[in-house]
Amino acid sequence: MKESDKNIENLIEKMMSEDTLQSPSMDFTSNIMSQILVAEKVQPKVYQPLISKSVWFFVIVLMIALGVYANFFSGTGYNLEIGKSYSDKISSVFSGIHFSKKTVYAILIVPVMVLIQITLLKNYFDRKYEL
Repeated sequence: MKESDKNIENLIEKMMSEDTLQSPSMDFTSNIMSQILVAEKVQPKVYQPLISKSVWFFVIVLMIALGVYANFFSGTGYNLEIGKSYSDKISSVFSGIHFSKKTVYAILIVPVMVLIQITLLKNYFDRKYEL
C-alpha cells in the first residue's frame, strides 16, 4: 500500500515539474468586463399573454349581450319559431340517451378542475416571468 502511494506521489511530482505555471494574458480583465457589459445589454424576454385584455373584455361583453338578448327577446311575443323544427329533431335524437349520475358529475366537475389548473399555471408563469 505504501509502495503504491509512493509511486503515485512520484508520478504527480514528475508531472508537476514538467508543467509550467500558467498566468492569464494582460488584457484578461478587460476581456471579461467587455463580455459582462454585452451580457447586461441583452433584455430579458417579456411575458405577453396569448389573449390580450381587450379581447377578453370584448368576449365578456359579447357573452353579456347574448345573455341579455336571450333573456329579453326570447319571449313568446318575439318568438318567430324559426328553429323549432330543428330543435324538435335534435331533442328526438338525444331523447334516448341517459347518463348515470357519475357521468353527469364527471361532466360537471372536469371543466371546473381544468379551469382551476389553468388558473394555477397562469399564476405560476406570471411569477416565473416577473421582472
